[in-house]
Amino acid sequence: MDTSPVATLRHFNRAWSQRVGALDASFLGSGRPLGPSRLLFEIGPDGVGVRTLRRRLGLDSGYLSRLLRQLEDDGLVEVVADPADGRRRLATLTAKGRRERRKVDDRSERLARALVAPLTQTQRSRLDEALATAERLLRAATVVLEPVDALAPEAVAAVSSYFDELDRRFPGGFDPGDAIPHDAAGFAPPYGVFVLARGDDEVAACGGVQRLPDGVAEIKRMWVDPAWRGAGLGARMLGHLEAEAARLGHDVVRLDTNSTLVEAISMYEHAGYRSIERYNDNPYARRWFEKRLDGG
Repeated sequence: MDTSPVATLRHFNRAWSQRVGALDASFLGSGRPLGPSRLLFEIGPDGVGVRTLRRRLGLDSGYLSRLLRQLEDDGLVEVVADPADGRRRLATLTAKGRRERRKVDDRSERLARALVAPLTQTQRSRLDEALATAERLLRAATVVLEPVDALAPEAVAAVSSYFDELDRRFPGGFDPGDAIPHDAAGFAPPYGVFVLARGDDEVAACGGVQRLPDGVAEIKRMWVDPAWRGAGLGARMLGHLEAEAARLGHDVVRLDTNSTLVEAISMYEHAGYRSIERYNDNPYARRWFEKRLDGG
């Protein structure tokens, strides 16, 4: 019997899809299958951009358009030009759509309660912990890492959140000064790169690679959103940035950190980084590391 994580996941998917009615032609008695019913939930009471829906759900644009037309024909959804940007489309629920969404949500709640009702409190706690861990790991596994302009709004917001965290954690605070525009020059191609990790239509992590004056690569501004921590995303981002450094022609990479960031230090050491002497004038750095990417 195959006991690999892949086999376990496939077995869980079969059990889950059967028990929650995902295979029913009428999901939760709504008269619609799971796809359009889920779309009602994702549009939500405030509406959402069609482009955001496509990215969030990972749907082909043609299939999403067909689902939206189906919901429009049923009088549940309206798709209009976005008032903030006429080039984009916004999906909103009609009054009937909001009622239908509440109905499906209530039925889903009752089904979930019925599924856990036979379990003891201890079993419910175990299930809660197991499902929370599974969700966190699957979210991290499906994150997409892609290069972006370091001055793009999402990139600036991520780095600003990182700086805010440093300000809270460093005993004397943290003053970034003009670090964001200064870093952007170093992260610009062809000598550097800045990467965002996106999952569930939100930025989960960031980091960049730049070239030092002596030609060695340096990893900077690596940060994982607290909501995404605990699932190995930091190590995945670090490995990705190392691969980017190698792509840029480097076989040695350096980085610095503050002694307060003990989790980061542990991750670097586990990834094969060794402590070195100070190599820069960063006033907040207390530890400096280096790693050969060729294994030497």
